[in-house]
Amino acid sequence: MSFHELNARFRRLYQEHPAWRLLRVENAPLILAFVADLFEETNEIPFGRAKVALDTELEEWRRQGVLESEVNATTYLRQWIQAGWLRELDDNLSKTDACEIALRFCHQLEQRESHATASHLRIVQDAVRDLSVALNPDPKERIALLEARKAEIERELSDLEAGIVHELSEAEQRERMIEVYQLAAVLTGDFRRVEDEIRRIDQDLRVQMIESGGSRGDVILNLLEQEQLLADSDAGRAFEGFFQLLCDQNRSTELREQLKKILALPAARHLSERQRRYLGKLMRELTRESERVFQVRRRTEEKLRQFIESGTANEMRAVDRLLGRLERIAVGFKDGDLPLRRETSLTLASGKPRFQSPASLGLKWPEARLDTRGVEEQAASRTPGGIVLEQLLTVQAMEVAAKIRDALENSPLPLGIAALIERLPVEAGLEELVAFLRVASAVDATRLPGRETVTIRDRNGQRLRVEIPRFLLAREQFPDDLEEIQL
Repeated sequence: MSFHELNARFRRLYQEHPAWRLLRVENAPLILAFVADLFEETNEIPFGRAKVALDTELEEWRRQGVLESEVNATTYLRQWIQAGWLRELDDNLSKTDACEIALRFCHQLEQRESHATASHLRIVQDAVRDLSVALNPDPKERIALLEARKAEIERELSDLEAGIVHELSEAEQRERMIEVYQLAAVLTGDFRRVEDEIRRIDQDLRVQMIESGGSRGDVILNLLEQEQLLADSDAGRAFEGFFQLLCDQNRSTELREQLKKILALPAARHLSERQRRYLGKLMRELTRESERVFQVRRRTEEKLRQFIESGTANEMRAVDRLLGRLERIAVGFKDGDLPLRRETSLTLASGKPRFQSPASLGLKWPEARLDTRGVEEQAASRTPGGIVLEQLLTVQAMEVAAKIRDALENSPLPLGIAALIERLPVEAGLEELVAFLRVASAVDATRLPGRETVTIRDRNGQRLRVEIPRFLLAREQFPDDLEEIQL
């Protein structure tokens, strides 16, 4: 590619790519620092919570003289959403792929020393070796390569049987730990790319439907072709691979347990607290991100179907044709002998406007006064009485989560909610039953088809039969620190 082609490409990215625009705005350090801190614990934040956090930071920045603008937090968040740095869905905010790229770039500026390590070279060598085996069409050569790998594994087994354990040095442990974190940290970026691809396909299809003028059958066929293109893209294939891994209960459980063991080893001290926390909840984050992609995909398909069935495309096509005719007529005014100023018989009502405020309205007094002869004045008390406390009695969802985790500790197999209720009877009615369901949803419990019926009791001892969704809960789904569960 020539210099001029590269210059044109880079200049286009410099002007259009959201990640590059984010890095070159005047307050980029403030924006990146706020976004990184806001999404440190989770990848999705309620819009109201983000607004309160940004309001607090804006007040502090103005007090320190770092920021002089008087723009409020809501306006800033809307601008960042419009710029393509944040995304809003169901009143929740998340980072876009462009924002992930900018943050990863900034983090890598301080981690360059770990990119040329022996650990990184080993990963490349293993990938090249596996690829050479997979691409080799000669069976004999494949057998030779696999035999060499087998001999290497047998030598390692022989050393272990003889009591020879080759331990990694401190430098190697640090390299391997940081390499694992860096490989895991880029996983969520693929989900962001899939979301961006889905939204781009949605926009392209709407434009094509308006411009083509084809039938609904042609539009649906085009939709299926675009869905296939999404599945064949790099982001689509990465997402399918993630989803297959997450659906494999054995592999996902194995990865979760291996991460837990690694983080319990002394070598985990080479990672920061934030990095250890990220790896500890990696599987939950991947499951949540995949569900989010399915939600975006399903919503996009529903909106497209509504767009097709409502005939909106035909109406917008008619509007586009009408605008084209108006443009041609307007262009013809310049060449035609038409006076642009002409008196008409139209009149507009004018006069002095009259304004009234609510304070000018006279309020009427009620005819009958309130009889207060039997009311006795009492002093306010700072201690609530028994009746008030009884009305405020509520179910603590965190306590329910602790009881469920303890029950699963003593169970060799996963349990459903009905089986858990047999061991932990519900005595507080529907509120406590809802707490069971909230805990199951918060820990990403496995959703089973169909529904089940449970029998519970309310606070008055009345028996209730309730039909609920079926979930399957296991001890491995609960973190060691229950505060990590978002209830």
